Amino acid sequence: MILYRTMDGVVLEHRGAHCSIPADWDELFNRPDLDAYLRRCAGRAGSTARKPHSARLLPPIGRQEVWAAGVTYNRSRVARMSESKQAGSSDFYDRVYHAARPELFFKATPHRVVGHGGAMHLRRDSIWIVPEPEITLAINARGQIVGYTIGNDLSCRDIEGENPLYLPQAKTFVGCAALGPGLRVSRRPPPRATAIAIAIRRHGRSIFSGATRVSEIRKPFASLIEHLYRDNSFPAGCFLMTGTGIVPPEDLCLRPGDEVRITVPPVGTLVNRMA
Repeated sequence: MILYRTMDGVVLEHRGAHCSIPADWDELFNRPDLDAYLRRCAGRAGSTARKPHSARLLPPIGRQEVWAAGVTYNRSRVARMSESKQAGSSDFYDRVYHAARPELFFKATPHRVVGHGGAMHLRRDSIWIVPEPEITLAINARGQIVGYTIGNDLSCRDIEGENPLYLPQAKTFVGCAALGPGLRVSRRPPPRATAIAIAIRRHGRSIFSGATRVSEIRKPFASLIEHLYRDNSFPAGCFLMTGTGIVPPEDLCLRPGDEVRITVPPVGTLVNRMA
């Protein structure tokens, strides 16, 4: 089942049929019986709605915060160590990769998040900006997985590499995160075999593509969630980006007009342009 948040309300896709869900997004997000409730709605309604047009999709987020985990893939560890070498902090990332405590950081408030088809913002004071394709967990106020979606954790690698204390500036700004196109509803995390693929196009031609799998993530999702919710509360729930295992070459920096496509088969494809 996939939930879409649209300009016309919430739409459920189930077994190829679509129906409108008469409920507030945040209420749905935190229902203890969400899976069963959606199945009842689908059974009663049948196919009463069309699949939402991409132009009417909103990001699948209400009042939830977006957080992120770093250095969960070996590829990310290597890249972060390389970019921060001149700052003398490269071993920080090696340490956190092997530590029990994960790197967790605040990424975005809802108004900084764009959806499928939305424009992401390129910081004017950065000259090395890259997309980070990530499986993103949807977690309710009780710390339980609701489902998952696709995330793009837009990052300024030059700012972060200059000094790790600049991480908030490298990660959090207007249009810094994208989620979508919908929310795959599941009480279980995505299977380890789940593929994550990215393609970047410039002027209609491909300039980069790559792929990885959830199985490459070192940190267990349950551990990430436990640390995030430890001595913390999320009244509306939250989204947790789980890190990236795909890093473009060091000579690639996103430019205005570039198109980034991130595909996770159970969810679909999240497409965003850079502005």
